[in-house]
Amino acid sequence: MKYFVASDEDRTLDAATRRTLRGSFVPLSDGVTHYELAGPLDGELAVLVGGLTIPLSYWDGLAARLHTRGVRTLAYSAYGRGYSDRVRGRYDEALFVRQLTELTPALGLTTPRHVVGTSMGALVAMAYANLNPAAVATLTIAGPAGLAERPRPQRLLRNDVLAGFVARRFGRKLLEDHLGHNVRDPGLSARLVAMVRDAYRYEGSLYAFFQTLRDFPLYERQELFRSTGERGLPILLMWGDDDRVTPISHLDTVHELLRPRQTHVITECGHMAPYERPDDVGDLLASFAVPHPDRLEP
Repeated sequence: MKYFVASDEDRTLDAATRRTLRGSFVPLSDGVTHYELAGPLDGELAVLVGGLTIPLSYWDGLAARLHTRGVRTLAYSAYGRGYSDRVRGRYDEALFVRQLTELTPALGLTTPRHVVGTSMGALVAMAYANLNPAAVATLTIAGPAGLAERPRPQRLLRNDVLAGFVARRFGRKLLEDHLGHNVRDPGLSARLVAMVRDAYRYEGSLYAFFQTLRDFPLYERQELFRSTGERGLPILLMWGDDDRVTPISHLDTVHELLRPRQTHVITECGHMAPYERPDDVGDLLASFAVPHPDRLEP
């Protein structure tokens, strides 16, 4: 699919624009990444890896809770999301893993860290852990994507002409319909849509979203779960009991493949547990990760 700018993408990400935005920015090999490093300077570090649509502000509630528990956080927006660059090219797993791999050393963060991934970000976090196991102190997975069968409409996006037409004509509606299934609470859902909509005013955003749907292997990833489980990392698994995006019906399969040390079902919670229930998720994560006697040492 050729790079395009949707009609309502009326902003451009550049150095002047970024000076007006929250957070910090660092150039990596594929483009500029938007990040926020916050919390106790002497705290152990949790790296927060977001999903298909979300900017780093998605993590605000969880980060605040972790800070009260003595944990430092690094939140960042994946390429094409938030205020990170819209890359003109493939939005495949290699791109997002490379971004995460380059980000921490670029910021001088070299000790093993607690990696937290949600939805598509769970797949990125697992792929990263497979490539860099010594860099991962613990791995936390929330509502992971990757176990559903590939739907027929997603296959149709392989057609370049059709994909471009769908993205331009129906992209905004498809994006917001997807977001509407993520969160149980209407107030939180409205806030989520507003958060994502603001970032999607920057040119190239819908292109990045649809290119990711084309390029990123979001389905039938049993082997990634299995290989991650075989690494022996301390893994924490969390899932909302009313997840309508990555249904909790996959929990038993994930538990068998991933072999987590702990599993927690968050009650009355949808797909985005770190966003919907940040205090509960933060307390579980902090209790699991800091300190953890079974972590792997480099």
